[in-house]
Amino acid sequence: MAQDFKRYKSAAVGATPVVLHTANTNDTIIGISVSNILGSTILVDVYLTNSGNFHLVKSAPIPSGGSLQVLAGGAKVVMQSGDALTVKSDTASSADVWISAVDDIST
Repeated sequence: MAQDFKRYKSAAVGATPVVLHTANTNDTIIGISVSNILGSTILVDVYLTNSGNFHLVKSAPIPSGGSLQVLAGGAKVVMQSGDALTVKSDTASSADVWISAVDDIST
């Protein structure tokens, strides 16, 4: 069966949490890139929500013009129906976020 690759993105994420993807099946996140678009260091949180918040990174610093690859070394995150992937920064309109995923993984 062919895999259904997806991308989810949001520009200028700030201090208000942004849900980039909510799983409706068994999905796998294969990449998360967060880029700082400001002239000073920002702190970002990336977390999954389902009956609570489960952080992948919390208050991770990203220098001006830099980026953070949240999943490295081939790591993947499995999401099940209802899980939400959320990103926020400590600074308004400061981060561009790109998520790569495989939708509807067979069980």
